[in-house]
Amino acid sequence: MNEQAGPERLSVLRSTVDGVTVVTVTGEIDHQTSGALRDALTPADPAPGTRTVADLSGVPFMDSSGINVLIAGHQAHQPTGWLRLAGVRRPVLRTLEIVGLTPLIACYPSVHDALED
Repeated sequence: MNEQAGPERLSVLRSTVDGVTVVTVTGEIDHQTSGALRDALTPADPAPGTRTVADLSGVPFMDSSGINVLIAGHQAHQPTGWLRLAGVRRPVLRTLEIVGLTPLIACYPSVHDALED
């Protein structure tokens, strides 16, 4: 799946690695683009134990809309599944830390690390 919001503003690709959905995001996440990310992070099959890694290494900016999408994505994977973030750039990571999201959603340096843990 490849969805683009706006002219080259956000690219969202979904793939599966060893039964885990990997969502690769490139571009800025804001009010206008967050819908594509929300759709990608919502499990297609809400079966117990659904697992997703969101690769945010290509995201230079995220506003409160993105924070809300991550919270909703986390909740959609509960109670037995998980949402993990990978490759979060420092400015975005700082925002996640400030709003207290990092204790709720685990952040990893890479997709590989998120899949291995």
